[in-house]
Amino acid sequence: MRFMSKVTLAIAATALLIGFSFSAQAKEWRGWNIHVAGYPNTVAMDKFAELLKEKSGGKMTVKMYHAGTLGSQPDAIEQVRAGALEIGNFNLGPLGPIVPEANVVSLPFIFKDVDHMWRVLDGKAGDMINEGMSKYGIVPLAWYDAGARSFYNSKKAIMKPEDVTGLKVRVMNNDLYSGMIAALGGNPSPMAFAEVYQSLKTGVVDGAENNYPSYESTGHFEVAGFYSNSQHLIIPETLCINTDVYNALSPEDQKILKEAAVESAMLQRQLWKEREKASKMKVEAGGSTINEIPDKSGFQAAMKPVYEKFLADNPNLKPLVEMIQNTP
Repeated sequence: MRFMSKVTLAIAATALLIGFSFSAQAKEWRGWNIHVAGYPNTVAMDKFAELLKEKSGGKMTVKMYHAGTLGSQPDAIEQVRAGALEIGNFNLGPLGPIVPEANVVSLPFIFKDVDHMWRVLDGKAGDMINEGMSKYGIVPLAWYDAGARSFYNSKKAIMKPEDVTGLKVRVMNNDLYSGMIAALGGNPSPMAFAEVYQSLKTGVVDGAENNYPSYESTGHFEVAGFYSNSQHLIIPETLCINTDVYNALSPEDQKILKEAAVESAMLQRQLWKEREKASKMKVEAGGSTINEIPDKSGFQAAMKPVYEKFLADNPNLKPLVEMIQNTP
C-alpha cells in the first residue's frame, strides 16, 4: 500500500506538472473579470487580449469571461491560484485575507490620495506586495485604477463618524472592512457584490461603500441615495496570472505579457477617469445627494484600533505599513 501510495503521488505530481506546462503553452487561456460590458476594466482586459495576441504573434491568446460568468470573485481567485483559470482581474480587497502583504492596502486611509497610491505601487513597497502575491499563486502583471471608495446609504448624509453608528453596512469579505465599520459604531454585513442591490432595496442593509462607477453601474444609487465622499479606501485592482503558468514562460514571453498588461492598464486608467466623471454626473441627475466631508480627522482617529489589531496579528508587516505612510 505504501508503494502504491508513492506511485499514485508521483503520477499526480507528474500530471500536475504536465497540466501547468500545457496551460503555459496553450493556444488560449481563460481570463476572469467581474465587471460588465463597457466598464473600463472590461474594455481594458479585451485590449490586453488583443495586444497579447498581436505582440506574441498569436502564440499567447486569452478568451475573456466578463461579468463574473465563471464564478464569484473569491471563487475566481482560488481558480487562478490553482491554475484552473490563468488570468484574472481582482480587487486587492478580497485578496487581502489570502496575501498579508496585499492586505496592507486595505487599511483605511493608508493612502493620501490616488496619486499617492501609484507612487507607492511603483516603488519598493509595490515590489514587496508583488513578491507576497507571487508566493500565494498570483503574479501581478499591472495595476488597474479602482478610484476611492466612499459610503452610501438610504438613510442620511454621513458627515462625521457618529453618523455611521447603527447603520448596517455591506462590506467585502475582509476582516479589516468589518473592523472599520465596527470602529465607527456601525454593523458590518459581509456579502457578495451581486446581492447588494436587493439587500439595499429590501432594507437587509442600510448602505454600502464603493466608488462612483460601481455605485452607478449597479443601480445602487436608485435605492441608496446618499453618497458621502469619505474616500476611506483607495484599493487598486490587479491584472494577474497564475504563478506556475507565468514561471513556465520564457523570459521573452514574460516580457511580452507584461508589456501588453501595462499598456492595457494605461488605457484602463484613462477610461476610469472619464467614467468617474460620467458616473458622478449620472447619479446626481438621478437624484442622489452627494456630500463632501471637509474634516476626515475623526474618521482617521477612529481607525487606530484597526491598525493596532492588524499590526499585532502581522508584526512583520510594520515596515511595509510605515514605508507606505512615509512615501511622499
